[in-house]
Amino acid sequence: MQLSIDELGMPLREVTFVVVDLETTGGSPASCGITEIGAVKVRGGEVLGELQTLVNPGEQIPPFIAVLTGITNAMVATAPRIDTVLPTFLEFARGSVLVAHNAPFDVGFLKAAAHELGVPWPGFDSVDTARLARRVLTRDEAPDCKLATLARVLRSSVQPTHRALDDARATVDVLHVLIERLAGFGVHSYEELQTFSGQVTPQQRKKRHLADGLPHLPGVYQFRDQRGRVLYVGKAKDLKTRVRSYFTSSEMRQRVIEMVAIAHDVVPVVCATELEAQVRELRLIAEHKPPYNKRSKFPERATWVKLTIEPFPRLSMVRETKPDDACYLGPFGSRRAAESAIEAIHEAVPLRQCRTRLSPRRPSPACVLAELDRCGAPCEGRQSVDEYAELVARVRTAIESDARSLVKSLLRRIELLADVERFEDAAHSRDRLAAFVRAAARGQRLAALARCAQLVVARLASDNGYEIAVVRHGRLAAAGVVPPGAAPRPYVDALVATAETVVHDGAGPTACATAEEMECVLRWLELPGTRLVEVVGTWSCPAYGAGGQRTLLEFDLAGDVDPFGDRRGLRPVHQPARDRLHTPARARASA
Repeated sequence: MQLSIDELGMPLREVTFVVVDLETTGGSPASCGITEIGAVKVRGGEVLGELQTLVNPGEQIPPFIAVLTGITNAMVATAPRIDTVLPTFLEFARGSVLVAHNAPFDVGFLKAAAHELGVPWPGFDSVDTARLARRVLTRDEAPDCKLATLARVLRSSVQPTHRALDDARATVDVLHVLIERLAGFGVHSYEELQTFSGQVTPQQRKKRHLADGLPHLPGVYQFRDQRGRVLYVGKAKDLKTRVRSYFTSSEMRQRVIEMVAIAHDVVPVVCATELEAQVRELRLIAEHKPPYNKRSKFPERATWVKLTIEPFPRLSMVRETKPDDACYLGPFGSRRAAESAIEAIHEAVPLRQCRTRLSPRRPSPACVLAELDRCGAPCEGRQSVDEYAELVARVRTAIESDARSLVKSLLRRIELLADVERFEDAAHSRDRLAAFVRAAARGQRLAALARCAQLVVARLASDNGYEIAVVRHGRLAAAGVVPPGAAPRPYVDALVATAETVVHDGAGPTACATAEEMECVLRWLELPGTRLVEVVGTWSCPAYGAGGQRTLLEFDLAGDVDPFGDRRGLRPVHQPARDRLHTPARARASA
């Protein structure tokens, strides 16, 4: 999956803002109290409600504060205390985004009051209109960003008076004008507002027109240069909104800004469902290999471990699978992971590790592994073809259907190493076992889907219609939707009749689709609410396969680190070996 396709969220017109202003006895929340709270709730330019109350701060109001705000000790003498007012305000602002002019000041006082009272702070998002104005307005428009200045310059209907509700109402007008100005920067959603920096490059500004003709529909988009070369491929729930975000200041990735500068047009591919968009994105990236995409460009570079077809088979790393009835383990994302899985198998089963093609009729000298009892020396004739075939069958069974014997053997080795305090060797064996189990579980899931001639699957959509997918031998052959209230069967029959014809040639589980596409389909199939409409063939994983062993081993092996976890989204972390390995022997036995 592309990490650069985070979808935009709620449009600004749908966000509920609570514009708040406080009057206080001083400038520090640690030593001063609140004397008045004023708040206005707005959404889409309409006022939904107002809140205003004086607050007894429990202390004397300094004379200069009384002169500034007009709030005297006599006025707050009978006012409620903050322990009564704060819960009312929090209920009024529930589910909203707080807005204030110089927000750290007002929000800081509210947080301090909540902490003092032992009231959990809801964790509101906040917007600072003063900070926003500094980024939107030039010095020619506003000499400073004080609320009184902005209210005058932006022609607010209410002038601030240093009273909470009047200042909050003035801030509402300022906020609305600033939001209108932000539209000129291409900021239309709350997420764009949060990341707005006001620094849009000239190249981004000039390319805004590229999003003009795009539909508000799910699909895939391709940025292309003047020669028609695809620069970048992404997917979106809303094509127009997503592409438009590339030309706003919310886009801060330097590579993307560089890409936008040389882009000439954007080609959309409208899709029926999000699953279709995900799959089409992967296919287009693999086909065009865009220079500005980082992931999924070279699925053909996946590494497999092959159990060769010969009198004395061995494990070999290959780049592709063939319809030769061989056993394949993988695919692996790197040669290092493949090597770890091979080492795990060799630790459990004494297969030969030499690369020479052996013949039972032509003996050859044995290597040092035979002397170490790590190979039965079939090269010298010490092991017959039938005896060696038993070892091969054990490996093939572990890869394809039942991994219990191999896993048990490796766990026993890990425990023995830990008992003699060879913790580093035990840790290496653990990592090799994890590499094997992870790869075998992945391969068995992919193989099960690839063996199934056809799956017709339905999933309830957000509009109470249905998303339909036809999957043949692991490849998404068709996708469509059933409108709300319509009879599903005619739509399903039409989709199946027009679906892509997919023929499996037996060349491994990824013969018809890449591993990434198949895993994308599997994740969608496993979502809650997905229903099987039709199954042609058998879709099942082995009862004692690596998937079950992986589930059991997650508790026995992981400890505080999960060796089987999906690490694609993790950042590199420095983890010294001594921190992992210097633990008590019994603890390392299960690690």
